[in-house]
Amino acid sequence: MATVSSFVEQLFNGLTLGMVYVLLAAGLSIIFGVMDVINFSHGELFALGAYFALSIVNPLGETGFWIALVVAPLVVGVIGVLIERLTVRPLYGRDPLYHILLTFGLVLIISDLIQLVWGRSQHQLAVPDVLNQSVAVLGVRLSLYSYFMIFVGAVLAVGTWLVLNRTTYGMIVRAGSQDREMVRNLGIDIDSYYTLVFGFGAALAAVGGIVLGGYQNVNPGMGNSVIIPAFIIVVLGGLGSFRGAVFGGLLVGVVQTLTRTYVPFLEGLTIFLLMIAVLLVKPRGLFGNPEWQTTAPEEGELLLGAHGGVFTRETRVKLGAVAVLVLAVAPVILVATGNDYYVSLLNEMLIWAIFALSLDFVMGYAGLVSLGHTMFYGIGAYAAALVMLHLTSSLVVALAGAMVLCALVAWVVGSLSIRVSGVYFAMITLAFAQLFYNAVFKFSWTGGSDGLLGFEAVLGLGGVGVALSEAELTLAGLTITPTMVFYYLALVLAVAALLFARRFMNAPFGSVLRSLSESEERAEFIGYDVTQYKRRAFVISGALAGLAGGLLAANPETFVVSPDQTLYWINSGEVIVMTLLGGMGTLFGPMLGAGVFIGAEDVLATYTEQWRMVIGAVFVLFVLFVPRGLVSVPSLLARRWGERNGSPTGIDDSEVRTDD
Repeated sequence: MATVSSFVEQLFNGLTLGMVYVLLAAGLSIIFGVMDVINFSHGELFALGAYFALSIVNPLGETGFWIALVVAPLVVGVIGVLIERLTVRPLYGRDPLYHILLTFGLVLIISDLIQLVWGRSQHQLAVPDVLNQSVAVLGVRLSLYSYFMIFVGAVLAVGTWLVLNRTTYGMIVRAGSQDREMVRNLGIDIDSYYTLVFGFGAALAAVGGIVLGGYQNVNPGMGNSVIIPAFIIVVLGGLGSFRGAVFGGLLVGVVQTLTRTYVPFLEGLTIFLLMIAVLLVKPRGLFGNPEWQTTAPEEGELLLGAHGGVFTRETRVKLGAVAVLVLAVAPVILVATGNDYYVSLLNEMLIWAIFALSLDFVMGYAGLVSLGHTMFYGIGAYAAALVMLHLTSSLVVALAGAMVLCALVAWVVGSLSIRVSGVYFAMITLAFAQLFYNAVFKFSWTGGSDGLLGFEAVLGLGGVGVALSEAELTLAGLTITPTMVFYYLALVLAVAALLFARRFMNAPFGSVLRSLSESEERAEFIGYDVTQYKRRAFVISGALAGLAGGLLAANPETFVVSPDQTLYWINSGEVIVMTLLGGMGTLFGPMLGAGVFIGAEDVLATYTEQWRMVIGAVFVLFVLFVPRGLVSVPSLLARRWGERNGSPTGIDDSEVRTDD
């Protein structure tokens, strides 16, 4: 009997958590279903709700909680309206990728703003004493606050459904999601309705943050901790499906709670396994027939970085050679002038440059947006570290092992993921990455949360060679350090990886990939095996990312390989940022973007603790105004100059030249 009571109690706990997920996922699902916008900043709006409530409750006490439950969501709703008006609206009609990138920048801004205003410590959101009492129902004793959370979630879910399905406002919104132009031609300002939808979704998230803040605590990481489960829920239920969000939220809440209690080893793994299994059987989720869905093409315009008009091919080759020459000379000058630290920074740039190159191989050419690409970076780092720890310290073997293992994992993940496309592909790769991230905590041979340490790379093979950390000599008064030796090794591999990727893209294989990104149906009609080409590209990309991860482990300044350092989902977001920042679809552009991103991080971190907020703001501006990336700046400037002087340059932005 006690066992049954305990199970029912855990079931109620799961429903309590599930209702928070329902509030969070319902807002996400409505925004995507109506506006085709994937809002990564939804978790931070969730956290903002809790923090605004904290600021109201602290001075007002118990009464403040009821006021906060109304006022804080309204404030967050207004913030959502401003976000839609100022940043999201200019991107309508583009590929959903740009919404992901834009809202990822907003995540950085809002997260740092929260820490700047409320600090890094966690706080307890005081709830009225009446809600802290425990109540026994059918032998199960729970806090009244748990029932209150279930009640609030249920009322808002039912109310939202009624508004969308039984009111004129809901009818217009649903009609707009089907055909925006038709509604506009009827004289209805559909854009204003969309703005309200975004604000309403943000307010729903804020309510979720408030009720969870009273149940647990309020901390800067709470938005980050719920956004991935929220995405899992909306994909599990079916993107754009309100009933899918409700069902998925309750299901994930219950599964998470029961797993934590009865099968703790699987905690953190089950919801990702569940999502992967569902998508493999039903690629569009459990409720794959959303109540409302745009009739526009699933994927809008994806802007590639390179377009001709400024530099000739010969000039670009010369510029590339000069860049490599500068990179070859730079560490000598830095060491000679006593700036050894910047050699370490260049090492980090080169590693991330290879990582960004690997993503561009599939995202920029095959149109496969991998939101979980950090899994290959992390697996490569762990594979190289494990090889050096248990097999051989040879750097060559460690890097080769990392690339081979990542290629195999990419083949398996790619074979399963390529069955879906667009946003679903992005989400399933994210689920696989989170699966690996959570799995490394479970095993002793991965070092758990502490990671792996005690490994060392040797420059040699078969027991003959010298440890990288001891590779030091003096030439003409200049001391060549292990960091400098690693730098030249990483530089050679980065250039080789670029040439390797470029060779592939200039071959018929690259032409087929580009044709796939333009029209899969046409390529398939001609006779190409679309799935096979995509899988091959994914495998090559995974191997290159594994090389980057292996280099991270081999770096003499890397003392530990940990899950947060290599497999955390933020890494996937950052490498996408680098790719777009430099110029997607150009190969060298993402490598340039990686260097600029890492350099900006380092410079800003020396001046302010809120450097992520600055990076986020810069990134939002780039997404809005320079969507083709840094490599497009020369042609943009040339066109502006030509327009100002009345002598058009003849540069056409629509002319994409991907061999730059």
